[in-house]
This record gives sequence, C-alpha cells and structure tokens, in this order.
Amino acid sequence: MKSKQHPIGIFDSGIGGTSIWKEIHQLLPNEDTIYLSDSKNAPYGQKSTQEIVDLSIKNTKFLIDKGAKIIVVACNTATTNAIQQLRANYDIPFIGIEPAIKPASLKTKTGTVGILATKGTLNSALFEKTTSNLSDEITIVEQVGEGLVELIENGKMYSEEMTSLLKKYIHPMLEKKCDYIVLGCTHYPYLLPQIRKITGDNVQIIDSGEAVAKQVKNVLSQQNLVNDIANKSSNVFYINKDKSVLENILKDYKNCKIDFLDF
Repeated sequence: MKSKQHPIGIFDSGIGGTSIWKEIHQLLPNEDTIYLSDSKNAPYGQKSTQEIVDLSIKNTKFLIDKGAKIIVVACNTATTNAIQQLRANYDIPFIGIEPAIKPASLKTKTGTVGILATKGTLNSALFEKTTSNLSDEITIVEQVGEGLVELIENGKMYSEEMTSLLKKYIHPMLEKKCDYIVLGCTHYPYLLPQIRKITGDNVQIIDSGEAVAKQVKNVLSQQNLVNDIANKSSNVFYINKDKSVLENILKDYKNCKIDFLDF
C-alpha cells in the first residue's frame, strides 16, 4: 500500500532525465525522489526493443523495491518502446515522456517541424502512431542525434565535437524552414544554449519537462498521493558509472545524495 510519504521514482538511460527531475522538484518541492541513472547502458537509443524492455523492467523493479509510489520513465526511448509492457506488468502509475510533436505541429507557421531524437525513439511504433495522426499539411524533419548522449554522459557537453555535431544536425532543419524543433531526448535540454546559438531567435525549441511534471502532479492528486507535509525533501540519485558529471549537474541543489550503484 503506497502512502503520500513514499518517494517518486524516476529512471533514465543516464543523467539526461535530471532535466525532468528538476521540473518535478520545482513543482512538487515536498516530494521525496529516487532517481536511477543507468549510465553504464547509455544510450538506449541504439539498442534493440527487447534490450530496452529488459533494462526498463530491471530499473522498475529497483525503484519499486525502494518504495516508489509512482514511476516516471524519464527517457523517450524507454517510453516509446517499453511503457506499455511496464503498465501491463506492474500495479503502479507510470508517467512517460513523448516528443512534443503534436503541440509543435499545432503552432508551426511554416508547416515544417524538426525533431532531434534517438534512433530508438524515431523507429518506435508509438512515435510512428503519433506522427501518423498529424495533419497531412505538416512536414516532420527527423534527425537522429547520434553521439550526443555519449558526449553528455562523458562530460563533453561544451566540446568542439559537440558543437560540430549540433551544427551538422540542426542546419538541415533550418534549410528546410523548420520554425519549431522538438527535443526528443531528455539529455538534449542541457544543450539548449548551444542549439539556440545555431538557430537564432526565430526558431522555437520545445521539450517535455514542464508538461511531464504537471502530469505527475495530476496523477498523484487523482490517487490522493501528493505529499502535503512541508519538509525538506530527500532526493537520492543512484548511478552505475562515474559520478562526476551528475555531481556537476546537481551542484546547485540541496538535499541531494548521490550513490554509486553496481547495477
């Protein structure tokens, strides 16, 4: 039986999902959280569907064992490939992450929307279903962000190699008149400043972080699981690779504990 004081569980194929955690923590500051960074197996986007499902099940079991009252799959690839099986197998609410293609398609003036995502997300049945429901007047320019996750995970966010890859991936979208670019990986919001230098101010960049946090709050409210006791929240982060990049990302946040996990 879950109680209001049980933690929110979050997992990602690495540190990228901390962009989601930050939005959740800001909106629900009283909630305890447990975050699992499966950095050793990042990126999920290059793996087979079965591998992604198996890793997602392993992560889910870990968070349930830690007492999670709800689980946020803070990974686009894991959401699009595994969340249906997770919901079928476990009696706990799951919140997934999907690229914000629909809102971008409703707002575009040029009729052309770019999406930067992993191969696993772009090739998934769920993404295909989402895009197939869009208006025929909307053109989607897909781009696999190969190499971006690895650079972020290895602390090379501001490297020349990162700048080169971003220009390679973003310039074709600009040439095709994309006025909205959707970030389809939770790692990518950390690249926003660099992406904006390439796109300028005339292109809108969309990620799903704020919408996901609001959905977490809605589901907890519906199930009467919102922690309404004002206290200093406990935020525990588990990572199975070098902790230094995660420590740097969380350096401005209090009440965060980072533990290495042989997982």
